[in-house]
Amino acid sequence: MPPDASPPSLEARQAAMRLCALARTDELETALATLDAPRTVSDLRRPETGLVMLRGRMGGDGRPFNAGEATVTRAAVRLPSGEAGFAYHLGRDAARARKAAILDALFQARPQAVEAALAPVEARIAAERAGEARRVAATKVDFFTMVRGED
Repeated sequence: MPPDASPPSLEARQAAMRLCALARTDELETALATLDAPRTVSDLRRPETGLVMLRGRMGGDGRPFNAGEATVTRAAVRLPSGEAGFAYHLGRDAARARKAAILDALFQARPQAVEAALAPVEARIAAERAGEARRVAATKVDFFTMVRGED
């Protein structure tokens, strides 16, 4: 990071990692190619897959209980410039977790560039949500406009 630049905010980093979590593997590859990511990225922790316990609460505020387990893959990398990146992904795709960790490390050095590289992912997600909203709206029934039959 240049000496006069301030580090990215926690919220901005979380937003970028949210996009990485929702991105497909090919979208992560495209973002890395756009950013011209360094080829020599060292693994702080090689990608590994394990289980996490999912906890739930009845009604959202009841006593916690174990709902089940989920498979998660995590990765930790360090760029040649010293930034460390971390990622956790549901599932077993180690390459996807490692690519997301590289993007996290690059975000710390060049936040605007990473946000621009992830913009197509954000556009795809917004389009999918808008399409889903249209499909749901098409099934909406407004009972207050129906005539009751009383004159």
